[in-house]
Amino acid sequence: MKRLLALTLSLAVAGTLTACGSAPSDSSAPSGSPAPTQEQNSAQPVVINYGLSNPWDSLMPYNSPSGSNYSRMIYDKIYDRLVFVHADGTLTPRAAKSWESADDGLAVIFHLDEKAAFHDGTPVTAQHWVDSIALVTNPDCPALGRSAFAVLAGTDSTGAAVAGEKLGAEALDDTTLKLTFKNVTTPEDFLLDKNREFYVLPTHLLEGTDPSQVMELDLWKAPIGSGPCKFVSEVAGSTLTLEANPDYQLGAPGFDQLVITVMDKSSLLTALIAGDLDYYGIGGSVTADTAPAATEAGLTVQEGTVPNTFYELMLNNETISDARIRRAIELALDKELLSEQSTGGYGTVTGTSVLPTCASYAGDYNTPYDVEGAKELLTEAGYDGTTYTLACASNRAGLAALMQQELAEAGITITIETVDSATMFSGMADGTYDMGIASHTPSALPLWFVESRFTENNNIFHVQDLSEVSALIQAVKEETDPDARTQAVKALEDWMAEERPFIPLWFGTALHVESPTVSGIEYTAASFSNENVWEWVKN
Repeated sequence: MKRLLALTLSLAVAGTLTACGSAPSDSSAPSGSPAPTQEQNSAQPVVINYGLSNPWDSLMPYNSPSGSNYSRMIYDKIYDRLVFVHADGTLTPRAAKSWESADDGLAVIFHLDEKAAFHDGTPVTAQHWVDSIALVTNPDCPALGRSAFAVLAGTDSTGAAVAGEKLGAEALDDTTLKLTFKNVTTPEDFLLDKNREFYVLPTHLLEGTDPSQVMELDLWKAPIGSGPCKFVSEVAGSTLTLEANPDYQLGAPGFDQLVITVMDKSSLLTALIAGDLDYYGIGGSVTADTAPAATEAGLTVQEGTVPNTFYELMLNNETISDARIRRAIELALDKELLSEQSTGGYGTVTGTSVLPTCASYAGDYNTPYDVEGAKELLTEAGYDGTTYTLACASNRAGLAALMQQELAEAGITITIETVDSATMFSGMADGTYDMGIASHTPSALPLWFVESRFTENNNIFHVQDLSEVSALIQAVKEETDPDARTQAVKALEDWMAEERPFIPLWFGTALHVESPTVSGIEYTAASFSNENVWEWVKN
């Protein structure tokens, strides 16, 4: 439920950033475009000034060295994706109007929107999608986003197509796309996990191009996509100007131009208050510390309805080998107090990594703060007073100190090492540290957290025998019946609660400052690196 921190007050707009380019003339409007409005006929285009704290590193969606969300937010506007993912994990159409499972769960069939077209007017077909996938998975193509396709049949573990095997992408007709997977996969699991990685390319413009040369084409300097915005101009790493696509199948955006400007993160809210920005990515987020400045300026701040951060205490199951000691550590931590200290009241304690909004949610599994119970477990386990090392980033030193005090009350001694994030994760992986404080961006998939952390290649918690948890994880992956899947998740979470290989702490909820000049923004959806630009209207 949205919590309003302040009522919107009137805000005097001090000015706007100068926009590059100009609105398209009547003669250049694509056939079938809606009649120009009075504002569009005027000399000045209707511009939304959008701030971003980090630059994109490529305008070709399969050539991003970083694969960052900042780049994905750009691709989301120029290119089209199959669906739009809401913060609660629900899915609504974009390029695909509908979808269903096929072949006993090994395939998904997508019914594409027949109105979808590239910015040059060419209709988007299922063959465009197939050709895009075939290009990116071609071993000769130097695609940096190839690994996302490793889920498809006919690819290897890197996402490269395997010679002699049928690639799991097929056009059944012009508007029907079939994707076939290596393992049973529900449409929802695939889309929640991979939607932000799959884009359709204008492959009709790539005919005759050697796959090894595709990334060098001038096309990617002025790309042609099929998304809600068209490319206008770019100052690399600084400014990107887009214009509304009047023929986008979900509707034309309610503006002429979207001018995206890179600026220091600390300046985004200031620029919004001053009127130099209409909105900033990702989601117009503010912290509990900066939210008061927004409300004092007359802006409305809303709390996200779905958690966007998951906090955990990583544990080394080799050095903390007794599950009773691990459970004692959880009982000794006052999660409510720790969450309050960390989030300023915008956190909900949890005993599971599964979001409450997940369709397979099986309960919170949280245990109440119980120092005496922790002491009893330590005695039962024969804890010998071993001192453990807790690693954390500098911005969590205060949180670590509070944990140290709470654990000491139960008789557990720890020392704190303040390191950078990379060193902490490396130290947990190689066994240097016994504990580490970490946070992650959750998704609505039940296995979003655990699946990748209990493998032979990434056994970051140093679980000595992975066979049981691996079988439980696989049971969740293979179950397509909703009720049975919830039971499979419950079995997995029962194991997690008993073994406590890591300690779930809390889910944090984002704060979003609302744009004073643009309506229709779904702020919380930005957590999935997508924005409903076609519904934005500059007031």
